Amino acid sequence: MSRLSAFEILGPVMVGPSSSHTAGALRCARVAASLMEGSVTRVRFTLWNSFAHTYRGHGSDRALVAGILGLDTDDERIRDALSLAREQGLDCSFIVGGDDGSIHPNTVDIEMAGAAGERRRVRGESLGGGRVRISRIDGVSVDLSGEYDTLFIAHRDERGVLARLTVELSERGINIAFMRTYRTARGGSAYTVFELDELPEGDARAELVRRLRASPEIATATVISIPGSNGSRGAGEIECDFSTAEELLELCDGRQRGRRPARSIGSVMRTREESLVGGERATDSMKRVYTVMRKETTEPIERPRRSLGGFIGGEARAVRSCGSRLADALMGPVQTDAVARAMAVLERSASMGVIVAAPTAGSSGIVPGCVLALADHLGSDESELFEALFCASAVGLILTTQACVAGAEGGCQAEVGSAAAMAAAACAQLLGAEPAGALNAASLALSNLLGLVCDPVQGLVEVPCQNRNAIGVACALSSAQLSLSGVESLVSFDEMADVMCAVGHALPPSLRETAQGGIAQAPTALRAKGCCGGCD
Repeated sequence: MSRLSAFEILGPVMVGPSSSHTAGALRCARVAASLMEGSVTRVRFTLWNSFAHTYRGHGSDRALVAGILGLDTDDERIRDALSLAREQGLDCSFIVGGDDGSIHPNTVDIEMAGAAGERRRVRGESLGGGRVRISRIDGVSVDLSGEYDTLFIAHRDERGVLARLTVELSERGINIAFMRTYRTARGGSAYTVFELDELPEGDARAELVRRLRASPEIATATVISIPGSNGSRGAGEIECDFSTAEELLELCDGRQRGRRPARSIGSVMRTREESLVGGERATDSMKRVYTVMRKETTEPIERPRRSLGGFIGGEARAVRSCGSRLADALMGPVQTDAVARAMAVLERSASMGVIVAAPTAGSSGIVPGCVLALADHLGSDESELFEALFCASAVGLILTTQACVAGAEGGCQAEVGSAAAMAAAACAQLLGAEPAGALNAASLALSNLLGLVCDPVQGLVEVPCQNRNAIGVACALSSAQLSLSGVESLVSFDEMADVMCAVGHALPPSLRETAQGGIAQAPTALRAKGCCGGCD
């Protein structure tokens, strides 16, 4: 079972334009910097695959530097990270590593040096939606995603070292969930990674690290924190846990099990989240998501800004202003409102404003556009709206764990398709659909966008991304209406997720967020002016 939080699906709250290439890149660099005992004075980034082709247009260069500087994903100073680095004396360089099919599509190697001569090499992978994994440290393969509190120790490969380390942890009442030791050679350098059920906080944690570092066999001891993960909060049993739609429906249909009345998908997901992080934190996180969604769907309409690449800005206002003339004949008032809101989010993201990735920045307008427009039309209260967003996150959780939501991995169908499925289920629930009906709407939405390629013009999350969010809204609302009208998908949601994943992997790399195919290679797109510096 996955230990992902609902707010790793409805999130992160971040500066755009890309959850994988901006928020994820920042988090990779921030984790890398945390492995240095002192401050970083020089850093070299080697970018691979999708990162290599689109890092300028996606702001990955700024985000990586921001991560080394310790900024958060929602810090608007990310836009100025390169100048901040110069002011602080941080020497940064970027190398295009090119394409390597043997590694993750979003991979960066980070080589750092400190003032005292300390050096470290870290490989980070951005998995989509801002989630990251550390796969290599100083040439040694590791697998760190942050599901547990993690202690990283570099030491000599000597007899008795591991025994002393485990005794040190045991004496402090710390339980080891997993322990992995890697060594370069017998008697040489070694690295041990402890994934722990719970590390002490505050002074007790600092004292543990200090004692470990004082040992003559240990070169360094560091607590690794993966931003956006739950750490050891997910180590215990999770109430209402699920990884498939079939399991989710069983949890919703409590009457058949004699436990409780039937529940909505949103209610089940809320219970799961509360068991992960506690009721107060779950509520506060949802309130923050809602607040950002309100701003991101309205402020760009009221005060349009040109995007980072100069290709979009003002389209959301145009749709809203023409609504009174066109809505009755074409999209209708709710869909017109939802489309304007969705396009507004992409404008905010593309100008490096703060948004909620839901589940990714490239598709971030669809869920808030649909849910807020419909909730406002229905007069839904805050509780109903929050339950709808929890419903959306439940669908996103299944897609994140069973398929993929990153354009570099599965094409735009993984981004816009996933977001449309999430929005379709949420809207169906708002309109009274049973859980099976909501998941049927999600399946219809996925099927309607199957095979959609990811082809950002000049590597920017602007064209065709903004218009595809509008189409994602239309797909979500249509799918919800079809399901509520009794139209059923032949293929179940679980099978549709498998199909979407298989289709995504069958797409060539040129159609998976590299700007090497599709619309991005049209002559007009190649000649277009206004890019912020172009992409290699």
